[in-house]
Amino acid sequence: MTAGTAGSAVPEPYDATPFLPARGGLPAHRRAAADCQGCPLYRDASVTVFGRGNAHARILLVGEQPGDQEDREGEPFVGPAGRLLSKALREAQIDEEDTYLTNAVKHFKFTVKAPGKRRIHKAPSLREALACRPWLEAELRLVDPAVVVVLGATAGRSLLGPSFRVGADRGVPRPLPDADGTQVVATVHPSAVLRSDDREAAYAGLVADLRVAARAAR
Repeated sequence: MTAGTAGSAVPEPYDATPFLPARGGLPAHRRAAADCQGCPLYRDASVTVFGRGNAHARILLVGEQPGDQEDREGEPFVGPAGRLLSKALREAQIDEEDTYLTNAVKHFKFTVKAPGKRRIHKAPSLREALACRPWLEAELRLVDPAVVVVLGATAGRSLLGPSFRVGADRGVPRPLPDADGTQVVATVHPSAVLRSDDREAAYAGLVADLRVAARAAR
């Protein structure tokens, strides 16, 4: 913290940039991300959950943040939402081994209702997502995918700005801002499908959007 006027405290900026390596590929960035303190979320999370997958993927998928199981295992999309996403990718005829999976925010944000109780997901703030954006930008630069699939509102706002709305913007390929030739396709997060009152329809919509991404990546 730095001192402000009249003895008030001015919070330090949220920004992961100082923690990025000056050079190197995905392995170097993954190692550096393990020590990231670019926002306060690192204090309670178990680990930094960096992206995983094909370093030359045609399709890169961006979710919100790690969940409880991802935080424990250190890998993105290994919990219930990840299993549903894997199923949806298969139905959309996308080989998961040819994709790269990551999140807009690399640390798990949660609340605990009582001691010893399950950790409950809490949505990251826009400030936290923007602090973590340098890691996501580095992944996009290093993987250089043909198509980026944004899964849900946090990922969409991180890449497309605060006016992004899943319902209005989903399922239509459009140019990714500041990216040469990369397309972006928005859809719902798999966890939203799991929470949906009409899970069958929500899942069908996710698969349909992934099929759009598959065609755009050809």
